Amino acid sequence: MDSFEQAWEIVCGYCKSQITDVAYKTWFSRLKPVSLDFDQGTAVIEAPNDFHKQTLLRCYSDLLQRALKNVFGENIGFQITVTEEKEIQPGENTPQDDGYELTFETFVVGPSNRFAHAACQAVASKPAILYNPLFIYGNSGLGKTHLLSAVSKEFKNNFPNRSVVYVKSEDFTNEVIDAIAKGTTQALRAKYRSADLLLVDDIQFIGGKVSTQEEFFHTFNTLYEAKKQIVLTSDRPPRDIATLEDRMKNRFEWGLTADVQTPEFETRVAIIRRKAESFDFDIPENVCEYIANKLKNNIRQLEGAVKKLRAFHLLEGRPVNIVTAQTAISDIINNSQPTPVTVDKIIEEVARTYQVTPEDIRSQKRNAAVSKARQVAMYVVREITSMPMVEIGQTFGGRDHSTVVYALHQMEDRLEKEAHTKDTVEDIIKNIQNR
Repeated sequence: MDSFEQAWEIVCGYCKSQITDVAYKTWFSRLKPVSLDFDQGTAVIEAPNDFHKQTLLRCYSDLLQRALKNVFGENIGFQITVTEEKEIQPGENTPQDDGYELTFETFVVGPSNRFAHAACQAVASKPAILYNPLFIYGNSGLGKTHLLSAVSKEFKNNFPNRSVVYVKSEDFTNEVIDAIAKGTTQALRAKYRSADLLLVDDIQFIGGKVSTQEEFFHTFNTLYEAKKQIVLTSDRPPRDIATLEDRMKNRFEWGLTADVQTPEFETRVAIIRRKAESFDFDIPENVCEYIANKLKNNIRQLEGAVKKLRAFHLLEGRPVNIVTAQTAISDIINNSQPTPVTVDKIIEEVARTYQVTPEDIRSQKRNAAVSKARQVAMYVVREITSMPMVEIGQTFGGRDHSTVVYALHQMEDRLEKEAHTKDTVEDIIKNIQNR
């Protein structure tokens, strides 16, 4: 079982390199390895519910099979089992990692993050007094979610009788949609507006979503007026989230805005050491420095390198040296290089923004929501990839050249007349290019 868990990390790393962060977080991060039977040629994986399973089988079956083949060879298939998750109550839901406690004690502090770290400690000890809201921003993989978890844990230690709610903004959007559909909006409001501490990860993704912003606007006001602490993270400061309403931008800047920057060399080495210690895994100093010199922009990459190095050591008996480290980080380095944006990633991002599916965009459906998303996707593909219109038509369900020309003309007209559409498209392009 331990060996399969280590190998599963490599499988997940492969999958993550092939799709957007949003798709990975939504469909792969919650999967669990159950068992691996080489005699039967089957890897058993657990999904949280049947909807999750069916979506994986429908949309990502080929990717899973390629990932398993990449790690285990030709003869391994997979089965997905389902175990329904228990409902998480407010105060129980916090960011999680692979057995690694995301606390202030395990957060490696350096010049790149010291200010944000100190601000988080302050709000955990004196909530809604010093900095409310606290808005933390920085590129993906620099420790923002770790800080949210640390605030949550420290707050619970300091105020055990107060409630904490943590949510990713995409999950909040899905809850709003579900509440509107089922008529359970009051229950949703009761959950979020009764929190003593509200933590929202990746708040930029509520941009462009009218109903979500409306709901969050009133939730924010209720909590702020009740002197409850709010902590938000984003990949950019509020003023740079193009599709965020001005009233939201203003409120997000009421308190303190703190950035998290790329860690310098010494901090990167310390992060590698700390992650290795959490696994009780010894990495020689020269190997730590080699990895820190090669991986400079992303803490998750540093931690991923430690995991993969350990997996090579445990699964294949390789020595923990620079040669093995070179192999362990080769994929990470390659994936860090600028690569052409794929049409699939563009369609996934547009589908997420307009709350349809990639399959809808490629289909022959003609309802207003799908048609609008399809035209936006065609326009963004043309803008980013410069793909010929004939190829764009083939990519979008075999449509002919004239259909693509019409869609592009329609988009150009709308972008000129509709400021909101222009902002949304600019934000989509920015999200794609930042991934």
